[in-house]
Amino acid sequence: MNSIKLLFITISMAMFTACVQTQSSTAPLIPLPNSINSNSGVFSLTDKTSIVVEDNSLLPGVLVFNETIKKHSGNALSISEKSKVKDAIVVSLNNKLPKEGYILNINEKLIEIEASEANGVFYALQSLLQLCSPEIHVPAKKKNFVFQLNGVSIEDAPQFKWRGMMLDVSRHFFSKEEVKELINYLAFHKINVFHWHLVDDQGWRIEIKKYPKLTEVGAWRVDREDLPWDARPPMKPGEEASYGGFYTQDDIREVVEYAQKRFVTVVPEIEMPGHTTSSLAAYPEYSCTGGPFNVMPGGLWPITDIYCAGNDDTFTFLENVLTEVMELFPSKYIHIGGDEANKAEWEKCSRCQARIQEENLADEHALQSYFIKRIEKFLMANDRILIGWDEILEGGLAPNATVMSWRGFKGGIEAANDGHDVIMSPTSHCYLDYYQGPIDSEPIAFNGFIPLQKVYEFNPVPKELSPEKAKHILGGQGNLWTEQVPDKGHMQYMAFPRMAAMAEVLWTNQRNREWNDFSQRIRQIGSTYDAMGLNYARSMYTVQFESVFNEKEKQIGLELSTEMPGMDIYYTTDGTEPSTSSIKYDGVINIDSSVAIKASSFENGRKAGHSSGINLSIHKATAKPINYSSKPSERYKGDSEITLVNSLRGSRNFSDGNWQGFQGDDLEIIIDLEEVKELSQITVGSLHQTGSWIFLPQEIKVHTSLDGKQYALAGSTINNIPLQSEALVMDYNVDISGTTARFVKVTAVNQKEIPQWHSAAGNKSWLFVDEVIVD
Repeated sequence: MNSIKLLFITISMAMFTACVQTQSSTAPLIPLPNSINSNSGVFSLTDKTSIVVEDNSLLPGVLVFNETIKKHSGNALSISEKSKVKDAIVVSLNNKLPKEGYILNINEKLIEIEASEANGVFYALQSLLQLCSPEIHVPAKKKNFVFQLNGVSIEDAPQFKWRGMMLDVSRHFFSKEEVKELINYLAFHKINVFHWHLVDDQGWRIEIKKYPKLTEVGAWRVDREDLPWDARPPMKPGEEASYGGFYTQDDIREVVEYAQKRFVTVVPEIEMPGHTTSSLAAYPEYSCTGGPFNVMPGGLWPITDIYCAGNDDTFTFLENVLTEVMELFPSKYIHIGGDEANKAEWEKCSRCQARIQEENLADEHALQSYFIKRIEKFLMANDRILIGWDEILEGGLAPNATVMSWRGFKGGIEAANDGHDVIMSPTSHCYLDYYQGPIDSEPIAFNGFIPLQKVYEFNPVPKELSPEKAKHILGGQGNLWTEQVPDKGHMQYMAFPRMAAMAEVLWTNQRNREWNDFSQRIRQIGSTYDAMGLNYARSMYTVQFESVFNEKEKQIGLELSTEMPGMDIYYTTDGTEPSTSSIKYDGVINIDSSVAIKASSFENGRKAGHSSGINLSIHKATAKPINYSSKPSERYKGDSEITLVNSLRGSRNFSDGNWQGFQGDDLEIIIDLEEVKELSQITVGSLHQTGSWIFLPQEIKVHTSLDGKQYALAGSTINNIPLQSEALVMDYNVDISGTTARFVKVTAVNQKEIPQWHSAAGNKSWLFVDEVIVD
């Protein structure tokens, strides 16, 4: 039944899109309505069209739409309560419709909208705007405008009530105008929660009148913007703290009001008990040590700064802060963070240890639970609900807290099974600071990989939950952390179009969603983004490379693809920029010698995305059999059985399919060259990213054998790169000149445990290896 319904939806959407193409170059609908059918007739939306609002409670849903019309034409449409039989948008109350739901009917005489609340009217009008030509979003002062709208009937409502996006403004500050612009884009896609990450180690961004030093001191850090985030030394005595900014309370009110008009709830996040260096720099007396502290300029690890849980004055301070926060934000939810709280200072603090004894707590994890529960009690007394990242589960969850699950789905499942509400936001699908295309063609990002299709595959409801427990899943959200995102253009690039995919995941019923259909609509909406001035990513058009091995022919091949189905791909082998005059890709490219390939995708003869390239170095071990003493992790096993000898090098993105990862284990492989050869050098590629627990090997050892039984040490090299270095890709060369062998044993020795200086010290470290080159 579901497959039949999906087929119907897809076919009707395709017919509808084709119909709309006659009126404009694009007619995307994202998120896809849950029921849509074509009507006969064409409605002309003009400057003479009026808006009839039959129930005054629905009027707020109309106002922002009319602002869009006014920006385009210079004049808003007239609004009245009198019914009109033609050339009008008629808005009426229908109490039978669900919250946020709407009915939108377009015929040759009228546009009819029904909803039970003003937000439903707003969403109907966002759909209407998407049906118009993109030019409606261009400020033009075009007083005499006409937009032709083909007839359609839509009945729609969201599947989740929490459809959110988080923006971190602590690591990099964004002005109130930039935040408002983002909220506008979110509302256009029917996102209804803006999670504002206002506080972290690198900056305090909200004015608190009772504690002015929070912004006088905590909002500013020494400017290290010319250095990589994880390679920024701390502030030195005498240096000026010149990078930063904050929002006045009037700024906050303005943003909240702007969001409310667009039916977006702004949820503030005030971090505690960790991620607090910026506030402790201002008020060190609320720490365990008394300071001094400086606002951090970047990612300095480990971060042990934390509020003192044994000091009652700490709680007075936080309650005073939260009182002012609650006066500014009408949201019933207040996010208190609770993540990545390093408890090293609590272990040494006499007051925290006394608190553990007085409250009969088991350990420091239970002390964090005490901390969170005490804050929750205060919030509940003010009719607010506490939200925290899933670490708040540790030591026991506060009675009525809502959990935001980011470290996978596990924490959310645990919380839902215990009867707590959950917002799913796992790193696997929802972290918009991760790369979305091949790393060498993308601006700098966090070294994960979440392309557009991966976001679209997100399902907030884990299959492990019963239908009853699944009701606790409020929805999900995309998170944009901004360590690597310094400005508005980069922020928009990272957010869109992935937030469009997230919007559809959270609005449209899963049975109605299908990637190929979405990919067509996301192509169309690009023209609307252009008209809006949105700097969106085109990474889904970038060509990606994957090696394949022809077992019969013993030959390496290369497959080229893009996320977007049906693209034409052209490539060159001489380093020149591809064009439609270059070689057209029509199947696996067989590789028999070293070559550099550059490729681009094209649609209707026009280049669609960035060019991308890859170098293939054929060597003596290319495509030769490998035996492992221990297998790589299932999560990072590469893209084939010959990943380590497929002639493709790994990028700085450990999820690119060209790396194999070993957690706590050494890499030990034996390569069969299939005949005795003279050898000169072995090269082993390795990755180093301390923030992802990936470390360079201790040592590389090479043994060789003529018969596969007796092995002799041919050479070795010891790592001499400091483990606190910034991220890098490192080649280790082992000289084995004069060696004759058929079998080559390569061992890369794992660091085994994460070093003591790291915030995750004691956990098993990762070793990542890409190509093993035999010359």
